[in-house]
Amino acid sequence: MLEKCKISGFADEIDSSFDVQLRVLKELGQKFLELRGADGVGVADFTMEKAAELKEKLDGAGIGVSAIGSPIGKIGIEDEFEPHFEKFKHIVGLAKFFDTKYIRMFSFYLPKDAKREEYRDKVIERLKMLVDYAKQEDVVLLHENEKGIYGEDAASCLELFESLYGEHFKGIFDFANFVQCGQDTMKAYDVLSPYIEYLHIKDAVWGIGEVVLPGTGDGHLKECLEKLDNKGFTGFLSLEPHLFHFVGFDSLEQEPKAEKKASNGERAYKAAHASLSKLLEQ
Repeated sequence: MLEKCKISGFADEIDSSFDVQLRVLKELGQKFLELRGADGVGVADFTMEKAAELKEKLDGAGIGVSAIGSPIGKIGIEDEFEPHFEKFKHIVGLAKFFDTKYIRMFSFYLPKDAKREEYRDKVIERLKMLVDYAKQEDVVLLHENEKGIYGEDAASCLELFESLYGEHFKGIFDFANFVQCGQDTMKAYDVLSPYIEYLHIKDAVWGIGEVVLPGTGDGHLKECLEKLDNKGFTGFLSLEPHLFHFVGFDSLEQEPKAEKKASNGERAYKAAHASLSKLLEQ
């Protein structure tokens, strides 16, 4: 199944050390990573000197970058936008430096108990600014569904794609994130299938939202992957195990979890990789 797809993943969940990340990926035979953090530094804070150091290591290991796992759009819709846009331009430069056309991003956190429709125009206005710059620089923004942002469920993601979808704005389908916001993933797939460019492979349990090994939760990974296979999907399958508390997690999650879910990031990542491989063999 999905034989033409390439497996990638958030290697910062393996270990904060970039050298350890690359060692484990080589052991697994994985040729790509989704670059979110290295040596305890988030990708948005990479200097070009740091980027050059990491690129040399990547080239030496024969590993490419499937996407920049950026935090763009992961701020409040009422937060100041101009500094964030400057950070975005830096990330675009990093994407080009690492030879990837893809940048993962989000559609802004809404205030608690906010009426979604009141923020629609502002969200789309900001996203359009990002998309226009992406078009100018010839990169592709990949919108990830996530609990608490504007595009958290299938209906709100569809609104964004109906307004902005094109060569420079496409979709990431994240199974666990849909489960965690109470969205049935099969229904989400049926709505968003035309816009899916990239997958985040993680699963979760309905009701409690706990992240579990791919294929063992309520995300309907097997069924959705079969549908993607039938339509000839050839994009990246990016592992995001989220099975333990890794360095940098607190800065990426609005509601960080306090306890570790596994004692070892390497074991957790390898377990998720094995679980995905089993799914693809079916």
